[in-house]
Amino acid sequence: MRTIEDHAQALAAGRTTSRAIVETCLDRIADPAGEGGRAFVKVYADAARASADAMDALRRAGRAPSRYAGIPVSLNDLLDVAGEPTPAGSRVLADAPPAAAHAPVVARLLAAGFIPIGRTNMVEFAFSGLGINPHHGTPRAPWERDALGPEDGRIPGGSSSGAAVSVADGMALGALGTDTGGSCRIPAAFCGVTGYKPTARRVPIDGVLPLAPSLDSVGPLAPSVGCCAIVDAVLAGAPPAPPAAADLAGLRLAVPDGLLAEGVDPIVAAAFARALAALETKGARIVRFAVPEFDEIYAVNGAGGLTAAESFAWHRALLAEKAAGYDPNIRFRIERGAAMGAADYLDVQAARARLIAAFNARTAGIDAMVLPTSPILPARISDLAAQSDYNRVNLQTLRHTTLFNFLDRCAISLPCHRPGEPPVGFMLVGETMGDARLFAIAAAAEAAIGTVR
Repeated sequence: MRTIEDHAQALAAGRTTSRAIVETCLDRIADPAGEGGRAFVKVYADAARASADAMDALRRAGRAPSRYAGIPVSLNDLLDVAGEPTPAGSRVLADAPPAAAHAPVVARLLAAGFIPIGRTNMVEFAFSGLGINPHHGTPRAPWERDALGPEDGRIPGGSSSGAAVSVADGMALGALGTDTGGSCRIPAAFCGVTGYKPTARRVPIDGVLPLAPSLDSVGPLAPSVGCCAIVDAVLAGAPPAPPAAADLAGLRLAVPDGLLAEGVDPIVAAAFARALAALETKGARIVRFAVPEFDEIYAVNGAGGLTAAESFAWHRALLAEKAAGYDPNIRFRIERGAAMGAADYLDVQAARARLIAAFNARTAGIDAMVLPTSPILPARISDLAAQSDYNRVNLQTLRHTTLFNFLDRCAISLPCHRPGEPPVGFMLVGETMGDARLFAIAAAAEAAIGTVR
């Protein structure tokens, strides 16, 4: 059993129980040689066991709330859980008042019978693509974990770092993360799992501690495209089911010229080229054209953009009181928003609307855009101690993913490296509100790429 659907079939057939699945996840979290202590900031061991027993009883009685009842998932630390504070990977909110109610995305998972196994570690306030957290420790990506030893390792990607590691290490069968500039897709790419960024308006962000509400979205990380589609449907209030794969023959998949011409690691480029070749073998048409809107987006956001402005608006009072408690790298990024005035902010919003319209026109007739999720491989944690290195690598890591939050698109990252190779994510980008179509294309791409991984 590997996927959420595999486990659902086994539960339905009586080949396993929710309690057995939960115990396996809890054992992996508790393993002293594993990453559970860094991937999770809170583990719901007793509640998860009780919930599993309840779901097993309901299934025996024919009253399971959904096909996926009893499946354990992890929750990112910026999601409201009733009765608990929402620290968002920080120390400065450790004593915040408890949430009065579950975030809608949490409530929807519970209603479907999914079992929260714990709250996962993350970049403080979700404001980085690297995954480093000086307060709770940084969970290490699977690649070279043993070779580099317990005192060092590769970054897991951020901001949903613990979410990705929880799935990669089998500590949960799926995870909820957030994606404002790549925070589901980058950790997925760096940890060898699948991560989804929905069209933001499809999934409610109420009860989610904000980074930049204009760009924030909540999405799943999981072992496969089908897993992500199941969890995404629950989050969006739709009937959950694995997607039917599209026919790749004749699909037009666009590769942006220019963006991939420089700054892409050779290992990333080779894995991406191999994936493209696999899709062409199945009949997909790879088309290449320049996308000048991308350069404009980078220029528009050069002073921090919507993320800096909107995050500073939320944090300014907290910074005035507790600035010394912030991760300095995160504080630096938030405080960039202080220099932006109302006119600057409105200019960015106007530019965004214009660039969305231009990009939509340019990509008319394209079934999906494809590019590496990140142009670089996950860096060593020990190489990012200096703020200059942190900022440089963070910008490189986010270079591709941030474009599509700004353009209000849905996007997915799936693994395209071979076993034993460094992790590389293959990103497919769909149309705004074209999530169902993107899942179908991604399912087909996953099958084609899997034959050459």
